Amino acid sequence: MKIRRSWYELLKDEVEKDYFIKLQEFLKSERERYDIYPEDDLVFNALNYVPYDKVKVVILGQDPYHEPHQAHGLSFSVLDPTPLPPSLVNIYEEIKNDLGIEPLQSGDLSRWAKQGVLLLNTTLTVRKHAAMSHQGKGWEEFTSKIIKLLSQRKEPMVFMLWGSHAGQFASQIEPQHLVLTAPHPSPLSAYRGFFGCKHFSKCNEFLEKHGMTPIDWK
Repeated sequence: MKIRRSWYELLKDEVEKDYFIKLQEFLKSERERYDIYPEDDLVFNALNYVPYDKVKVVILGQDPYHEPHQAHGLSFSVLDPTPLPPSLVNIYEEIKNDLGIEPLQSGDLSRWAKQGVLLLNTTLTVRKHAAMSHQGKGWEEFTSKIIKLLSQRKEPMVFMLWGSHAGQFASQIEPQHLVLTAPHPSPLSAYRGFFGCKHFSKCNEFLEKHGMTPIDWK
């Protein structure tokens, strides 16, 4: 596992559990037969960008992008010069309407991760051209452990849970944190409540209220 030490120390018991061992066996079989995203060394990229004690915001999505040259281990992010996927276009549209700023037209969201935004999906891998193909294989249990570990921190943070899969984690989060839920920003659901959710301004208001630097969402 290519995973930052601060996270590995917290998760080392988890990766020895039967479900995680079976998950790794499943992934080995999948990679032998199909193209799987993201690349093996990028699966835990979200954790590697943000140490456990530096997380200020969690954006929890669904599963990685399933088309070539998109997924690189940060939810909703793509590396330049990959065109912006529709979900990210809608995220930028909401930022513009919510904050009155024009986001950079780069799909690389590592600029957010470097400020303490954990860009996590509920499922960390996917088969090429097959959305949600790795759902129910064990990733959700692993993600649940990450959310639980973060929730146990005394320092307040913001959880943005986008889509029904992410929203299921809301009940696990302790009350010192701000939990924001909305439909997924994909074109199929963004008009059902993601647009107008104002998560970005609510997030920054909460961070400032608790003496933290707000996120530059550009």
